[in-house]
Amino acid sequence: MPTELRQELQKKRQFASDASHEMRTAVTGLRAELEEARLYPDQTDLHDLLARALGGVDRLDAILTDLRVLGEMDAGPPMEPQQIDLAELVRDEVSRRVDRLDVQLLLQPRVTVQAVPIRIVRLLTNLLDNAQRHAQQMVEVRVSRAGDSAEVTVADDGEGIAESERERIFERFTRLSAARRLDHKGTGLGLAIARDIAQAHMGTLHAEESATGGACFVLRLPLARPTPPASRRARQMPGEGYGPLALPRITGRERDATKR
Repeated sequence: MPTELRQELQKKRQFASDASHEMRTAVTGLRAELEEARLYPDQTDLHDLLARALGGVDRLDAILTDLRVLGEMDAGPPMEPQQIDLAELVRDEVSRRVDRLDVQLLLQPRVTVQAVPIRIVRLLTNLLDNAQRHAQQMVEVRVSRAGDSAEVTVADDGEGIAESERERIFERFTRLSAARRLDHKGTGLGLAIARDIAQAHMGTLHAEESATGGACFVLRLPLARPTPPASRRARQMPGEGYGPLALPRITGRERDATKR
């Protein structure tokens, strides 16, 4: 078996084992709560029991939802990318949220990328959920151009992430002690999914320190190519270059990139 295939198989086996462990842990906790209530019904506060049980169900539901997203990304049918304005997308999604802290927006207009909107929304949601969980008073989202890339940053004023942990947090099912303390229902998959989405769009996602000392997540995506004038588009054959004479065919590598 080739080394790359063996490594990929081992990676999938490890992921399946980790997913099974996380779900078994959630089920075990829920079972313990219910069995204790059955043994000592007179000493059980029904309201408190139901609240804890529903919390366990919420955690299971979150794990299953994140696993479904990962499965769709790994093996699902390809989704058609669209040209989207990141400032408009961020503004729309933030306006739909009901958060503990208001989100400060610093949005440069007309920063467009070629992407699958529902995936970028999921990435943004995961980063905002993380920021709201750790922030003390401030969550900020910026959209800007950085050379030939679009840049989205999500920053907070929480306790930040140690430099030695800034790569480990993107591993699946990894939760630092602060995350476990602040949210018992987290899955440890949110940031891993966010990075997978960035990489599927030929982009990058990394963590650094924010100006306030908290965490700052930086997403970079390739800027969309400018749309040609209508008169030139009329002469363009589907899948071919612009202009009446220059009609090179798209290479296999370029065709694969347009599908991502």
